[in-house]
Amino acid sequence: MRKTISTIDRTAISGYPNFCDGYARPGNTGNGYVSVVKVATGTVEKTDDFLLDGIVAYDRAEANDAYIGQINMETASSFCGIAGNVWGYDLAYNSALNTLQPMFTVKQYDGTDLPVFNAGPLIDAGMSLFGTEPHRRFPPAPGAHVICANKSTTNSRPLTGAPDPARNEAYGVWCYIALSITRDRYNSADLFIEDAGTWTENDDPAALEAYLEDHQRSVAWSIVACGKDQSVLYDRTFLSYAYVIMRPGFVGTALTVAPYVTLAQRAVPPSGFNTLYDMTLADWEQAVGFA
Repeated sequence: MRKTISTIDRTAISGYPNFCDGYARPGNTGNGYVSVVKVATGTVEKTDDFLLDGIVAYDRAEANDAYIGQINMETASSFCGIAGNVWGYDLAYNSALNTLQPMFTVKQYDGTDLPVFNAGPLIDAGMSLFGTEPHRRFPPAPGAHVICANKSTTNSRPLTGAPDPARNEAYGVWCYIALSITRDRYNSADLFIEDAGTWTENDDPAALEAYLEDHQRSVAWSIVACGKDQSVLYDRTFLSYAYVIMRPGFVGTALTVAPYVTLAQRAVPPSGFNTLYDMTLADWEQAVGFA
């Protein structure tokens, strides 16, 4: 079920004309927030300081794809609640979702099937909202304090030879994001699951991708287990991953993140915030001047 206009105040407008802002920041209008889905990686050539290399690789992951650079990321547990909206699903619906078929299904604790879909259209919607680093649209305000569901991992690859896991070395890094839409969105929260890890087997991208395709079922299992613990059933799950095989002598970060934001004032169409529930992503881009 997608969310619609209701008595719950889900309005989420920032105090900035051209920038989104973090949830619950001064100057925001409304009690609501917008969850945006992103997975990305970043790499940098190694220096003699792994900590600094990791900072740069992490910042590059923030800047790559949907641009959320220069923010103060505050980590939260991973739910989109009754005051929340999912960008590209509840608001500015990405019509590409209509053509998706389930990648697979898993059984929930009551015996019903949970279909798992590719989250690509939601990730694309995030890029449409924030823009990319070279072509920014309505990114979070520089220096904004933004609550995010997030996980990351950072590892290095030696210049020569096989990686040594004991020295925080690997061939590659990877991450997943999964968003499960609850069946009862007026009384339960949608669930984010983030996972991230390292790849130490070889430098073959096809081998890593095969592992990640298989590992999707483990991610889906965790969703079902969390739902059982809370007596929550889900209607559908959107799941995607990102990975990178580092070049020899490079450090890489894999970042999975779902920022909770309020929309830039210019990202709200002239017809008002609530019309976003009935707009497609293409409609929204046209309404705010990006068509």
